[in-house]
Amino acid sequence: MTLQNTSKTLIILTFLSLLFTACSQKADTPAQKETQKLPKVEKEAKESLVIYSARSQVLVEPLLKDFTTQTGIEVEVRYDKSTQNLASRLMTEADKTPADLFFAQDSGYLGALAEKNLLSNLPEALLNQVATDHRDAKGKWVATSGRARVLVYDPSALKPADLPKSLKDLANAKWKGKLGWAPGNGSFQAHVSALRHLWGEEATAKWLKDIIALEPKTYPKNSPQVKGVSNGEIQIGWVNHYYLHKLKAANPELKAANYSFTAAQDAGNLMMLSGIGVISHSKKQETAHKLINFLLSEKSQKHFTNKIYEYPTRTGIKANEALPAISQLMSKVPQAHLTDVSGTLKMLRELKLQ
Repeated sequence: MTLQNTSKTLIILTFLSLLFTACSQKADTPAQKETQKLPKVEKEAKESLVIYSARSQVLVEPLLKDFTTQTGIEVEVRYDKSTQNLASRLMTEADKTPADLFFAQDSGYLGALAEKNLLSNLPEALLNQVATDHRDAKGKWVATSGRARVLVYDPSALKPADLPKSLKDLANAKWKGKLGWAPGNGSFQAHVSALRHLWGEEATAKWLKDIIALEPKTYPKNSPQVKGVSNGEIQIGWVNHYYLHKLKAANPELKAANYSFTAAQDAGNLMMLSGIGVISHSKKQETAHKLINFLLSEKSQKHFTNKIYEYPTRTGIKANEALPAISQLMSKVPQAHLTDVSGTLKMLRELKLQ
């Protein structure tokens, strides 16, 4: 074979090799063709909810995890200890908010959000699970549990008979340097809102000034007041009832006791309601209703009272035996009167309490 013939042969063989490779890349096996014909299977999107919660994580996270376990509905929670901060955020976000529900420590901010049309109407099936004084009159939110406002005191230094018979009597000069309070706390602010309704603006402002004159020790929140009573920093604190029970469960040696004013329906005996509402802009209304129904269920209500020491709001659920029956002592304040949060904050700022 000549050199010229050899070169031609190599060229032909190279061409045939390239042609074969190209064809084999384009050709599909029957299995490959079958795979290409199959439609893509989209993963089914799980139901989910976003909650803005001013209720602390340690209190409500177990319940929310239980809800996800039972329903398969994922829950994303944005916690903030300040109901005021969360409410302000929601008002700023308006229809751009990612939130589906607002879980408030106190009902005043729920009422304020409802007035801004940021909460939608709840179905009667949810509202009717609680008494009328445990829900919004217009059906925008429902209470999930209650906390009574009380005095916490040092039983080694004081007897119940030594304590004031009414909240107004707390402004007595004999308590100078012995009191504690938390003006930045949401429950404190809600209680002041109630006092403005019960006593009027002038009388409420005067009472606060009288207390300021007693030089109360200011705390960031309620639980440090209970500890302050126990360790002798103060003799009396103005708190929600359940902090004592929670702290005593962890430390039975705690030296503190709760006291409700003996005057029936005194302004100091107020039930603070924690509640929840659905954001009007949420596209997951029915899913959000499932969560509220879960929080009002017998199981959840028993969790609130037996694990967190709060008063249940669902009709027919018994309160924890450790909680005193104080319903007859409670002041009757329509929840609508707790919604003027801005008026209360204005008063507190003027008194340099904010």
